[in-house]
Order: sequence, then structure tokens, then C-alpha cells
Amino acid sequence: MAAYGGPPPAVAVAVRPGGSGSRLAARWVAAALPEDDGPAASAAVAVAVVYVIPTLSYVPSPTGERVPVALVGREPAEAYARDRRARAEEAVLPFRRLYSGRANVTVETAVVEGDGVAEALLRYARESGVRSLVLGSASFRWFRRVLSIPDIPGTLIQATQNSCNVFVVSKRRLIMKLARNPQTSESNANLRIETINHEMFEQSHRSLLFDNLADDEAHSDSVSQPHSSHSASNVVPSSESSEHVASESSGANAAGTEGSKNYDSLSSLGDAPCATSNSSEECQSMDEVEKLRKELQDTLVVYDKACVDLVNAKKKIQVLSTECSEEARKVEHALEWEQALKRTVADEKAKQLEAINQVEHARRSFTREAFSRHKAEMATSIISQDRAQIVDAILSKSRTCRRYSKQDIELATENFSEARKIGEGGYGNVYRCTLDHTEVAVKNIQQDSIDKTDEFLKEVEILSQLRHPNLVLLLGFCPEIGCLVYEYLKNGSLEDQLFNNKGHQPLHWFLRIQIIFEVSCGLAFLHSRSPEPIVHRDLKPANILLDRSYVGKIGDVGFAKLISDLVPDWQTEYKDTIVAGTLYYMDPEYQQTGTVRPKSDVFALGVVMLQLLTGRRPNGLIMSAENAIKNGRLHDIIDKSQSDWPIDEAEMFAQLGLKCTALKCRDRPDLESEVLPKLDEILHRITSAVNLRNPVLSVPTHFICPITQELMEDPHVAADGHTYEHYAIRAWLKRHKTSPVTRIKLPNSSIIPNHSLRAAIQQWKSQLPDQTKA
Repeated sequence: MAAYGGPPPAVAVAVRPGGSGSRLAARWVAAALPEDDGPAASAAVAVAVVYVIPTLSYVPSPTGERVPVALVGREPAEAYARDRRARAEEAVLPFRRLYSGRANVTVETAVVEGDGVAEALLRYARESGVRSLVLGSASFRWFRRVLSIPDIPGTLIQATQNSCNVFVVSKRRLIMKLARNPQTSESNANLRIETINHEMFEQSHRSLLFDNLADDEAHSDSVSQPHSSHSASNVVPSSESSEHVASESSGANAAGTEGSKNYDSLSSLGDAPCATSNSSEECQSMDEVEKLRKELQDTLVVYDKACVDLVNAKKKIQVLSTECSEEARKVEHALEWEQALKRTVADEKAKQLEAINQVEHARRSFTREAFSRHKAEMATSIISQDRAQIVDAILSKSRTCRRYSKQDIELATENFSEARKIGEGGYGNVYRCTLDHTEVAVKNIQQDSIDKTDEFLKEVEILSQLRHPNLVLLLGFCPEIGCLVYEYLKNGSLEDQLFNNKGHQPLHWFLRIQIIFEVSCGLAFLHSRSPEPIVHRDLKPANILLDRSYVGKIGDVGFAKLISDLVPDWQTEYKDTIVAGTLYYMDPEYQQTGTVRPKSDVFALGVVMLQLLTGRRPNGLIMSAENAIKNGRLHDIIDKSQSDWPIDEAEMFAQLGLKCTALKCRDRPDLESEVLPKLDEILHRITSAVNLRNPVLSVPTHFICPITQELMEDPHVAADGHTYEHYAIRAWLKRHKTSPVTRIKLPNSSIIPNHSLRAAIQQWKSQLPDQTKA
């Protein structure tokens, strides 16, 4: 701290920004300043606002770390010290504003560095020569002791001797220590500590705050006599801290709150001698005070004993309460056990009554069941007779449909062996076997599907009367065990070819279009049946079967429905209460209204067309195809297993499929007059190979062997995925181990016949003019 120059300030106010005691002390000094128009207004008064900050020991780094001053350069340390002092001066500005409005008041700010606040203030008082040091006290003694807060006012009162006056300002009291002239005496006995209220200070001691040293000496002698009776009861030696003075002034209140904690303080105050009065009256008063202190000590001892007795009584009450609670819990447990036994007895009685009622109910039920069984047997007999009549009618109408016995079916299927099982139908398993020297497929009703007998008879009735190249041929049936005997189709279902091909050659795109054309022909035959059209209602790839030449045939017509009155496309009627079919292939309008129309099959046909084009499952397929066509990115959804799709024809095929899947029936094309001609046009554009103006044969590129560059007769697929003529690839593999196309080493030398491409080549050749075949 730099040396102080110029005249010392009259009053120094020790402040701490944000402290309530500091605000109280600053306002107290402001209220004690001379008025501008008063008798002391002509004399200038200097007030210093003192703020103690810790000694600079570290400098914060940009990252927030604390760096010791010894490790920091001189210039950064000085810059940080200046910035810290500026922030401290800015923090005490609210205290300066309390005095800046006075005409004859000079205000200065003193920022003092020190590790201890009391030591720094003492050092400032010695070096500055300030006359009066004022600080606030807003904390109670017990609160400071509990929180271990340093007692700055007490330390200052004990340490200051003749340097300056010390005023400790609290809300209700004022503790002051008045200094004597240092030339008169160096003894601490001349120092005087007084506790006084603010009104008394205003009346008699206000001038002490701003008077000089000589005036204070005379004034203190003049005022000591009138106030000796007041001071005698409040004076303590300088060695006693201001805490003891505050405790004595408020002893009645502190005794009730702190109890035995103030006992030591009171006993120490009892030994303090009279410092400012020797009269007999004052000594008598002190004796009375001593007696009162002893009585208070005795009272506190009695109080402590009463507290101990109270604690012991509480412990006894707690033990008795615990024992009482334990007995209460035992009684409660006994009552609960009694209630549980009562409930158990009541439950047993209820069970007994219920058992008696059940026996009586079983007797009545047995009588009703016997009567119902008799009625059911009669009804079954009647139904059996009706079904026998239906079977006889079927056999009489169809000459090609034969009735097989149960023994014939079980013998052919080896008692429905798993080895003969080739798949599952709509309501049963399908077995491959031989009947009448003919390879057939037998579909058997499962035991849990016996309620589908009506569906079975409907399929027999419909298929026995239908003959079409694109419908599965029904060869016979067995009504005893619910079996249908179909012609065996070697290449399975269209769903197997698309999704469950298990390493075989993918179905060629030309065959896909040819199959959907053949299925459309079969549907058109069903819809045009006279006198009543037939709607399949469950058209899907699993119900489209392929023979040896990949000819598509419609099967599983168990859901088929005869329509006596066709409903117009624009009219909606509620026909069926039970909707039949498969999700994603079912007409949306049929799902909502139950109205069956031939165009319900057109919707399913459109979904199958999109599946053949994309090779995908039906869920979300329509939306994907619409977006691809709309954005001109059809190649993104085309089945990647076929790399040589004709783009123009594929786009025509996709647009036709989307038209067939329109939500409303009236927006879908007619099967016979629109769908079939469009499919025929697509096939014609694909298979057309003759240019009428230039009669030169134009062969599709995928029909040409990459090795011989000629039309293939027996195409085979090699390990590189490309198709070659059989004899050409065999000769190549004898001399090479690489692919003829990619020139990459082949993983193996196996080759597989490409039946789908061979069928496509034969179909293409069958449609050529006679002069081109020559």
C-alpha cells in the first residue's frame, strides 16, 4: 500500500459491497454529516471509503486456471492488479454517492490490500492518520461462532489504542471506543469502550465523529460526568471484545435463546472491574448486577437439570410407546388372522354351493346335449344326403371328372407322406403322386379345415364344368376325405418362380409378359361364362401355375363366385357380408362395399403385372410404381435379374398395370376390350423381327450366343451368369478357365440349361413368317 499524502480524512468508513452492515455504517455516517446550512457547514469534511481486497497471489489464465504471481511476468501481473483495483473502486461507487451531494464533503476511495481485513484496516488507520474509523456489524455473535466468521469489529476494538476512534454500528446499538491523546498516556486504561443507542449518540456524542484530537480531549472530559451513570453499566476493559459488550446489553434475550452457552460470557463479565466510576452508588449498582448474575447462573443450572430430566422423561416415553406399538401390532395381526379365517370359511361355503349348482347344471346340460345331438345327427344325415346329391349331379354333368375312393388317394400319396408333399393350397396340403398312370397333384383338406366343405364342393362344381387352356384341369375328387385331383404342373406356381427360385434361372421377362397374357385370357373366359359370369376373387401369383412349357394356368377357384346380376361400375351395392380374398390383391372397393364385379379381378391382375415387372412383394408396390413413372425413373424399379428389358415395352406394361390398379372400378380398363389388346400389342412389338421394307431378319440380341454370334437352339447358363449355346460353351470350357465375355476366371465349369430363354426363342420363332423360317 502506497504512503498516504495530504491531510488525513476525518472519517474512514470500512465497506464491503453487498454487505448489510456496510450499508448501515455508510448511511449512519451520511446522517451524521453536518448540514449544508448548519453552524459547521463552513468547515470541510473529508470522508474516506475503505475497501479491503486480498493480497494478489495469483493471476487467472485465459482457460480459467489460477497461475501464481511468481510464475507470471511483471507486466501481466501489474495489468491484472490495476484491473482488479479498478473493479474494486467501481464496486464502492454506491457508497460514494451517499456523500457526493454534500457541498463541503470531500470523498475519496481507499483500496487496501491485505490477507486479513482487521490487520489491513489497522494498517490503514496508522498510515493515513484517520481520526474516526466506522464499520458495520450485522451478524449475531452465535451466528458468527457457528459459521466461524472472523470477528472484525472485536479485533479492531482490542487492537486500536490511541490511533483513532472506532465506531461499530449495528441496527439498534452503537459500540464506540474513544481514544485519548497519545502524549497524555500510553496506558490502555485511558481507553474507553461504550455501548450506546443511536438517540443518545445524536444528543451528546455526535461531535466526536468529526472533531479534531484536541477538541475531543476537552469534550470527552466534559461529557463523561453527565453520562457516568450510563457508562458505568456498559464499560468493560479493552481486553474484552465487543462481543461481550453486546452480550451484556442484550443479556435478557440472549439467555433465553442460547441457554448455557452464554454462561461463560456472563461469568467473565462478572469479574470486570469498574473503570470509570468510584462512587459508592456505582459500586452498589455493580453489586446488584453481580447478585443478578449469580441468580441467573443458578437459574441456568436449574434449567440445565430440568432439560436433562426432560430428555430422560422423553426416552422413557419413547420406550413405552415402542412397547405399546408392538402390542398393538400383535393385536392387529390377531384380528387380521381372525378375518382371514372367516373369509376362508365363507369361501369354502361358497365353493360348496357352487359345486352343488354345477352338478345340477350338468344334469340339465346333459339332457339338452342329448337332445341336441339327436337333432344334429338328423341334420347331418340330411346334409349328407344333399351333398351326395350334389356329388351325383357333378358326376352326371362332367364326363372327364372322376370320383376317387379314399383307398385310392391314400395308396397313391403313401398315406399323405411328407416325401410326397410339394406345397400348401388355400385350405390344405398338396401332394404329388400318380393315379391312372398319370402324374397328378392331390390337394387335401386339413383336419382343422373341415368347415370349408362348402368351399370344396363349390370348387369341384365350378372346375368340373370348365375347360380352358389357361385353367387348371380338374381330373377328379374324393368327397370322403375332401381331396381334389388336378393335373400336375411341373414348374410350380408363379410365386415360386419369382420369390422362391432357390438358385434356378430367373424367369425371363418375355415369359413373364407371355404368362400374364395367358392368365388374362383365362380370366376373360371366366368373366364371359354364360349364363352366369364367374369372378375368381383370389387371383395372386400363388394361384397361377406353370406347366412344362411355362404356360400360365389359373387355379384354386374355391373363392370363385357366380354373379347372376352384374352391377354397373358406377353403382355401389352391399352384397357380401364376408369378404373373401388376400390382402394387397383385394379390390379396395370390394373391401369397403362387398360388391363383387369382374373388375375386382382386374385389380389383382394389375398387381401381378407390377410384380412381374419389378420382382417385388405387393406391399407398397403401387405407390412405388406410380412415383417411378411420374419421375421418369422406371429403370430404378425394374427387376435387376433381367438386364435386357425393352424399356419402351416395359413402360407400356407398367402403365397398363397401374391403370388396372385404379381405386374405383369405373376407372379400370375392360379386360377383354382393353387389357388383352394392349398385352397383345406389347407381345407383337417384342416378337416382331421382320422389317417389311427391308426383308432382313432382325433377331433379339439376347437370343444370340456371345461365342458363335448365332441364334441359340439349346441355351445354357455358365458360372459367369451369361447364356451361351450348349455345344459352344462346352468347347470353350475344355480349352479355357475364364469367361468368354468378362475374361475373368470362372469359379467352376458347371452349366445349367436355360429353359425360360429356350421357350422364349421357340415362341419367337413360332410367330415368324414362313419365308423367314426357311
